[in-house]
Amino acid sequence: MAELRRSLSHEPGAYVGAFPYVERFAGARHAQDAYRRALYLIAGLFALHPLHRKGSSFASAYGRLSEQRKSSQKSDGIERRFIALLSADAQSLPAHLRQAVSLLAADDLSFDYVRLLNDLAVWLDPRKLERLDELRQRWAQDFYRATALPLGSAASTEVSVNSLNHS
Repeated sequence: MAELRRSLSHEPGAYVGAFPYVERFAGARHAQDAYRRALYLIAGLFALHPLHRKGSSFASAYGRLSEQRKSSQKSDGIERRFIALLSADAQSLPAHLRQAVSLLAADDLSFDYVRLLNDLAVWLDPRKLERLDELRQRWAQDFYRATALPLGSAASTEVSVNSLNHS
C-alpha cells in the first residue's frame, strides 16, 4: 500500500513502483488512456483511505463531511475546497482528490471507489467535455443534497479493505 500512496505524488500512471499493482488491471490501454490513468489514481487514493462504501458517491461523502464539520464547529472550508475540486482540470485533479480523501479519512467517511473510478475516467478524458459538465453537475447535486440531510441518515454499508472478498 505504501507504493500506491507514493504514486499520488506523481502523474497518474507514471510511478514505476505502482506498476506491479495496477498494470494487471489496465489491459492493453496506452499510457495516456483516461481509464488507465483513473485506475492509478484510484489505487493511490484507496491506499490512502482503504474504506469502501458501496453506492455512496464521492461528492455525497464530501457533502456529509461538510455537514459533519459544520455541526462540530470544525468547518475548515470544505465547501470552498469542493468548488475548487469541481473547477479542477485533469492536471490539478489528483492533488485536489488526495486532499479531499485525506479529509474524509480523518473523519472516517467513505464512498464507492468503483463509482469514482468511472467518474474519473470521464474527467481525465479530454474527448468527453460534454460528459464532464454533466458529471460536475451531478457531483454538485450529490454534495448539496448530502448537506441538506440530517447527520447519520445515509444508510449504506461500510467495508474495510480487510473484509473485501479477494477471489
